[in-house]
Amino acid sequence: MSGERVLVVEDEESFIDALEIGLAREGFELEFARDGKEALDAFAAGVASGNPHDLLLLDLMLPRISGVDVCREIRRTSKVPIIMVTAKSSELDTVVGLEVGADDYVTKPYRMRELVARMRAVMRRRDDSPPAPADPVDDRTSAPLVAGRIRLDVDRHEVTIDGERVKLPLKEFDLLSLFMENVGLVLTRDTLIDRVWGHDYVGDTKTLDVHIKRLRSKVEADPSNPTCIVTIRGLGYKMTVAAD
Repeated sequence: MSGERVLVVEDEESFIDALEIGLAREGFELEFARDGKEALDAFAAGVASGNPHDLLLLDLMLPRISGVDVCREIRRTSKVPIIMVTAKSSELDTVVGLEVGADDYVTKPYRMRELVARMRAVMRRRDDSPPAPADPVDDRTSAPLVAGRIRLDVDRHEVTIDGERVKLPLKEFDLLSLFMENVGLVLTRDTLIDRVWGHDYVGDTKTLDVHIKRLRSKVEADPSNPTCIVTIRGLGYKMTVAAD
């Protein structure tokens, strides 16, 4: 894999110098933006020219427009892979980045080999995604999944809880769908990561915990005392449905 266009959004010159050398050596075609406004302008110019970027390496803390707002704005119109870069490893930073649509995150200082592996993994998952059907009208619809208060319609990408529509980001939707297909069964952490992020995922497993926490905040009556998506210590997680 070589020649992919990467928009690197970073305002620290020391990291820019290292990335310019390391990523160019790996065959990536690089464009740099040093603040959020430059990033949005560069991304829009790439789309307008018919030569869009294949991935964004996006710092969380940026001048003018934050990385979170840049990610949120790009996600309005594009599914381009985005890796968020943060100088902190706190859960809050991770949650914010993933919630607005980032595909993965890395923490400074990072190892170049690991960064490149993550970049290639998110782009490979994009390339392996099944193409959209040519005809939007299709008789082969899937029956909605129902578990207790929760109803999930895969075809319409809709979730309702007690009849109220709940909006879920893609990864949380995929996790909930997997749980609802396997109610009562223990799903190991490795199984969840393989099925939702792909078998070649090389990121921090804390990503799964963050998504589980966010999902619980939306489907549990009391997220601090989960009874729907429960932790099976030492194994993984299980979805349970209370008896009527």
